[in-house]
Amino acid sequence: MAPRNRGKGKKGGKQKKKKNVAENEVEEKYRKAALEVDILKEHLALRRDVARQVKADSEGLKQRQLERELEMSRDDKKDIYEATCREAIQQARAEREQVLGEKDRTITELQGKIDAMETEYEKILHGSLDRVLSKLAAAQGCWEKEATAMHMEHKERLREFGLNPLEI
Repeated sequence: MAPRNRGKGKKGGKQKKKKNVAENEVEEKYRKAALEVDILKEHLALRRDVARQVKADSEGLKQRQLERELEMSRDDKKDIYEATCREAIQQARAEREQVLGEKDRTITELQGKIDAMETEYEKILHGSLDRVLSKLAAAQGCWEKEATAMHMEHKERLREFGLNPLEI
């Protein structure tokens, strides 16, 4: 039998073990690195989701803030419009009161003139009527004299004809 060479075999076995250990270490490092890469990818995906969520929330917040500002702006415009309307209404009321006051003063003034004219016309009418009455009274006296004279004349004529004026 041939003698075995134990030294060579041992050397080869140790190198294989060292090689296997080194390969195992490399594989282990590779698995760890791959695991870390997967973890980092998941972490990155989570961060992207969080970033997207934050961005969406931020946009939603901006949208709500813009809507609030728009609503506040509308409220401000509404308040300004209402204040302007109130001022316009107050001014219109004041002008109306002024016009009504002027109309009342004019009516009072015209009523005073009407009353004065009425009094003046009443005086004129009474004076005219008094003059007419005095003229009528004067005329009545003349008419009565003339009527009496005519009456007497007609009575005389009737008597001349032999008639009694009291019988007729």
